[in-house]
Amino acid sequence: MSVYSLGIWLVKPGHEDDFVKAWQELARRTEEAFPGRKAVLMHDRDVHNRFISTGPWESVEQIEQWRASQAFTETLAPIKDMIERFEPHTLDEAVVLGGGFGG
Repeated sequence: MSVYSLGIWLVKPGHEDDFVKAWQELARRTEEAFPGRKAVLMHDRDVHNRFISTGPWESVEQIEQWRASQAFTETLAPIKDMIERFEPHTLDEAVVLGGGFGG
């Protein structure tokens, strides 16, 4: 079973577009440093400045390596000025439903 990183981002109002661009750079740098990673950034329809990011990883150790990497720390630095709050989480699969779900 996979392990997932999950981030809940509360962006300062008016910075949503800049945040999306900066997050895309974070994802690009992550792909360079950790080839084959998949990541998704979702925008909350009810809370306009809340975004949720997630992606599967092979292990908790790989998530820890990523969070300590330059790809993460360097691209997270400019994002910090755009956000009110960031909650990082590490999650284990509890149930997996079908191969075609979500993809």
